[in-house]
Amino acid sequence: MIRCQQLRKSYGNLEVLKGIDLHIKAGEVVSVVGASGAGKTTLLQILGTLDKPTQGEVFIDETNLNHLKGKDLSKFRNEKIGFVFQFHQLLPEFTALENAMLPALIGGVSKSEAESKAIELLKFLSLENRLEHKPSQLSGGEKQRVAIARALINKPAVVFADEPSGNLDSHSQEELQKLFFDLREAYNQTFVIVTHDYHLARMCDRMIEIKDGQINCN
Repeated sequence: MIRCQQLRKSYGNLEVLKGIDLHIKAGEVVSVVGASGAGKTTLLQILGTLDKPTQGEVFIDETNLNHLKGKDLSKFRNEKIGFVFQFHQLLPEFTALENAMLPALIGGVSKSEAESKAIELLKFLSLENRLEHKPSQLSGGEKQRVAIARALINKPAVVFADEPSGNLDSHSQEELQKLFFDLREAYNQTFVIVTHDYHLARMCDRMIEIKDGQINCN
């Protein structure tokens, strides 16, 4: 479902990714680990269409990302890719429900349909009593679950998570780890998770280690 072929990325004379070949199947939960500066966030940004490779190709759902530009790329990103970040990046003036609805509204879904989808996801994530709460009224773990609902609302091909448990306490980290697998079970959702948390990384179907711009798969 995700394929990389000889992926390279350079910033000036610094080569960060050095010819990565990678294949991730639909429904897999895959972790990406490595030391700071190894290239894991760069890889995630390229897979998530937030950056472009210097060389090589990336395919998601058989679409070559190199062939997408402008509005077509934005549309593909909104429909096919979900993002979860370490600091959740919720809009503070919006409620949990409104934050979760946003990608669907941007994609042209009616307000009533977007609201229905968001409520379904937030209930699945045990947030049915927090729909009208703003981020300042939510715990760290609750904010991250709202961010996950937002990432899932358009039924993306893949969700990319960048250090999703890095800002959570140990109890919330454990809940989040379980949640990824519950979502895979319920929705056959594909997750690619960049993490320093080796406990979470080893729970995944596969652990990909990046070292000096190249990968090892476990």
